[in-house]
Amino acid sequence: MWQGRPDTSALARDALNINWVMGYFVVLAAWRFISVIDLMPIGQAIGATLPFFLMGAVAWLLLYGIALIQARATMYTITTSRIAMRIGAALTLTINLPYRELGNAALDLRKNGTGTIALDTTGETKLSYLVLWPHARPWTFGNTQPALRCIPNAERVARILADAAEARISTPQITRIAPGDAVAAE
Repeated sequence: MWQGRPDTSALARDALNINWVMGYFVVLAAWRFISVIDLMPIGQAIGATLPFFLMGAVAWLLLYGIALIQARATMYTITTSRIAMRIGAALTLTINLPYRELGNAALDLRKNGTGTIALDTTGETKLSYLVLWPHARPWTFGNTQPALRCIPNAERVARILADAAEARISTPQITRIAPGDAVAAE
């Protein structure tokens, strides 16, 4: 019914906190500049500040590269009976979540239309946060929730998921029970 992958920039921003890391390097550079401006001419003060901007650029490239690799290695699939998540850049893992093992799905929608759909599992389903990261709901360690992270047009995908789960759950399940008094023929 739907197949997609995370948006690279949204994954870098939301899962890897690239904006906070860049802000950290800007604060370091400003601190360095303010602390040396009294001691040397402005040209040398700028030169003393430049390494912090270079380290920030390297950190940005590394984090964005990780987000790019994670986004390209991920494939989310919504079918009529389950959600399949193929995740992992170095070690590929496929997680199949049938709708009967899901209790709830929560949408975290951003202003730009991207969002995260967190899936609450029921029963005996236990998943490791470290194995799922960054495809887990952030900051939920006790009951790890797999999540479709940073997907574009998340509201439409959430509607597709809700309709598919509703159709699957409302379908009656027929099971055949053998009669208890049956005698084996010789």
